[in-house]
Amino acid sequence: MITRTEQTLDVMNHHLEAFMTNQGVDAIVSDYDEHAVFHAPDRVYRGVDEIRCFFQTFLDNLPQRALEIFRLQRQEAHDDVGYIVWTIGEMVPLGTDTFVIKDGRIVQQTYAAHVCPL
Repeated sequence: MITRTEQTLDVMNHHLEAFMTNQGVDAIVSDYDEHAVFHAPDRVYRGVDEIRCFFQTFLDNLPQRALEIFRLQRQEAHDDVGYIVWTIGEMVPLGTDTFVIKDGRIVQQTYAAHVCPL
C-alpha cells in the first residue's frame, strides 16, 4: 500500500516532470484539484482555470533556455505536504513551492521566487 508521503512525492514528481520537460500548461495543471488554491506573491488563484492562467503567463514570460537551466535544489514530503526549492540560474536564484496533496491531487500550493532583472 502506498503511503501518503509516497503519494505526495508521486504527484510532485509528475508536476515537476510536466514543467521541466515543457509538456505544456494542460499537463502541468492536470495534477490540481478542480477547486485548488494557489497562493502567489501577486494574488491568490482559485480553481484550475485561474491556475492555468498563472502557468500560461509564467511560461510565456520565461526567457529562452530557462527550462534547460532549471535546477531542483531540494525536494521533500511528509504525509500530505511537499516542499521544493529551485533555481533558474542567475535569473531566479531562489524559488520555492509548498504543496498540500489530498487523494492524489494538489489542493493547495504556495509559490514564491526571487526574480532578478537581466
